[in-house]
Amino acid sequence: MNSAAAQFSANGYAVFPDAVSTQMLTTVRHRIEEMVTTFDESAVSTEFSTGDQSHGRDEYFLTSGDKTRFFFEEGVHAEDGSLLVDKFASLNKIGHAMHDLDPVFHLFCRSEVFRDAAAEVGMIHPLLLQSMVIFKHPRIGGEVTPHTDHTFLWTEPQSVVGFWLAIDEATVDNGCLWALEGGHTMPVKSRFRRTPDDTATSMEVFDETPYPEDGWVPLEAKPGTLIALHGSLPHRSSPNTSEDPRLAFTLHCIEAAADYPEDNWLRRGPELPLSGFETTGFCGG
Repeated sequence: MNSAAAQFSANGYAVFPDAVSTQMLTTVRHRIEEMVTTFDESAVSTEFSTGDQSHGRDEYFLTSGDKTRFFFEEGVHAEDGSLLVDKFASLNKIGHAMHDLDPVFHLFCRSEVFRDAAAEVGMIHPLLLQSMVIFKHPRIGGEVTPHTDHTFLWTEPQSVVGFWLAIDEATVDNGCLWALEGGHTMPVKSRFRRTPDDTATSMEVFDETPYPEDGWVPLEAKPGTLIALHGSLPHRSSPNTSEDPRLAFTLHCIEAAADYPEDNWLRRGPELPLSGFETTGFCGG
């Protein structure tokens, strides 16, 4: 068993240092800047929170599974809907289908970086489900509470793997990932799903017991470091209390053989079916 597979099996995560070159990071960063520059912030007011999940009632969020959409940090809008800070400093994330809709991210996500990492942690026939640019701005970037990816991207059996890439250096001070080492062997505590009327979401709780306080380890990462996260691994991040940004990118994959229930919140239309790493032609619009 190779070291990445052993680490993933034992700890629930695997770290791939220097997985992405400085040149490729620059290309990705420039594309993110272009996307932010060209989008019309006056047409969007959805604020994203991992705490109360109120965005789950928002159609803009619920229909973003096959779109590229922009989500703001909490509290950045005035009563009239205008931004209180510059839009570059107000975004929480961009999601959720850049890997299919944007030419730069389409090629990047199907590069050997992600393909090889998926193979090393044991994925057999991965399908690219969700991609996100995650901002954690200095003094603004908020907390991400403990959660598992399986809770939000449910498959039967569990198959989701998250690939988290540090674009900026991630430290304890600016909100790096923390993982509950070995916690992927615990049953997941909840599931986030659409309500029966399909107009909102709800959190089904299986176990109200809090996660243990001990056993959490910081996953500090230099730019270009890729971290693979088992879908049942509890992980979190703290607010950015520093003056340094913490820009990151994530790609979530599921196994083609697993069942993806209809009541998952993330839904894609028939015009944009899931595809794997073997797809090389740009299929976006």
